[in-house]
Amino acid sequence: MDRPALHRRGFILGSAIATAAAGKAVHDGELGAPPETIAGGVPWTEGLADQPPGVGATSGYIFFSAAEAAFVEAAVDRLIPPDPVGPGGVEAGVPVFIDRQLAGLFGRGDHYYLGGPWPKGTPEQGYQSRFTPAQLYRAAIGAIESYVGDHHNGATFAKLAVADQDALLKGLEAGSIALGGGVDAAPFFAMLLQNTKEGYFSDPIYGGNKDMAAWKMIGFPGAHYDYKEWVTRHGEPVPFEPVSFMGRPGWRNA
Repeated sequence: MDRPALHRRGFILGSAIATAAAGKAVHDGELGAPPETIAGGVPWTEGLADQPPGVGATSGYIFFSAAEAAFVEAAVDRLIPPDPVGPGGVEAGVPVFIDRQLAGLFGRGDHYYLGGPWPKGTPEQGYQSRFTPAQLYRAAIGAIESYVGDHHNGATFAKLAVADQDALLKGLEAGSIALGGGVDAAPFFAMLLQNTKEGYFSDPIYGGNKDMAAWKMIGFPGAHYDYKEWVTRHGEPVPFEPVSFMGRPGWRNA
């Protein structure tokens, strides 16, 4: 984190990467089913899909306690501090996004193998822990606050000076801070940073990217139905107003 890991412009430029791909035609049956033409309707039934926990919520916490929320808010506002370029992590709703994810399938570790044994893995092996993500956040935040209290006269992370907050985050990233409770600092920091990026640039339906501010900042138009006319127009800005999965205010079903 001695590199500009806490610098907003470097963070945004390193994270906001757009990709485009073109497919090729396939013969009927190659993918297991013939093509289907939809006429006079849409290819889904409204209301059948599961909605993420707290759809559209922009405040209030489901998973975090008040003390945990204070840590997360302070931490994400150092990872993405507010500046004239765009909103900070808290202003963009990143803590709400993380809270909703931890309260759902991600928090329960539905996509992780959590069985033992649990030797220390290599970076290439991905997540290696007995903790679900929700358990990891809870254990890590408690351990970090205990460490901060021991080294800063009983203070909490949120009450530290900015320089001290940054120093602690750098120590977590480097794994040079020893935490109790069986928590490995570096994997927790990596998850926190990844979740912060996800919340900043996610669709607002998940609680982050409030008012689509991050999309507006990087010129991403969002969840428009059709971009086929723009696939070959490399380097051109797409002059569409951003729109989320839930549409824009004032939209109504026909």
